[in-house]
Amino acid sequence: MLDIRKKLEQEITALEYELRNELPKEILKARAHGDLKENAEYHAAKERQGMVNARLGQLQKRLSEFSMIDFTKIPHDKVGLGSRVVVLDVVKNEELTYYVVTTEEADAANGRISTGSPIGRALLNKEVGDTVKLQVPGGVKELEILQFDTVHDIAKQELAKQDLAK
Repeated sequence: MLDIRKKLEQEITALEYELRNELPKEILKARAHGDLKENAEYHAAKERQGMVNARLGQLQKRLSEFSMIDFTKIPHDKVGLGSRVVVLDVVKNEELTYYVVTTEEADAANGRISTGSPIGRALLNKEVGDTVKLQVPGGVKELEILQFDTVHDIAKQELAKQDLAK
């Protein structure tokens, strides 16, 4: 999850640079061409400036929200943000592994589901042995939780791997 914070910060830095350095130069260059009413370069630069400002605001808000995640409130004994969950699709008799992540990390094709997705919401606060049913486009999906590791368990495993590598 620290990767997400880093990605957000990098995108903010790049957009701030564009907003403060590149776009002012483009606007000045376009103004030099004369009449602003019919100046496509000027209008394009101003439109880009507005889009960059809007995106920058979104990213700063998301970074602020991300900073407020209290990891001490993520349960140690139930599925929560950062959990790796192994489930049995009861209908298909197929084992699946999901990672419950933030919206920025979501990649359903690779089993990375956000806490806001239907499957993510259904799995939150569940335990081994619980079964969840949810409506999906193809009908009803029934998932039984076979095992899970919380973000806390995964962090301990990563620390143990680092200690072994030393």
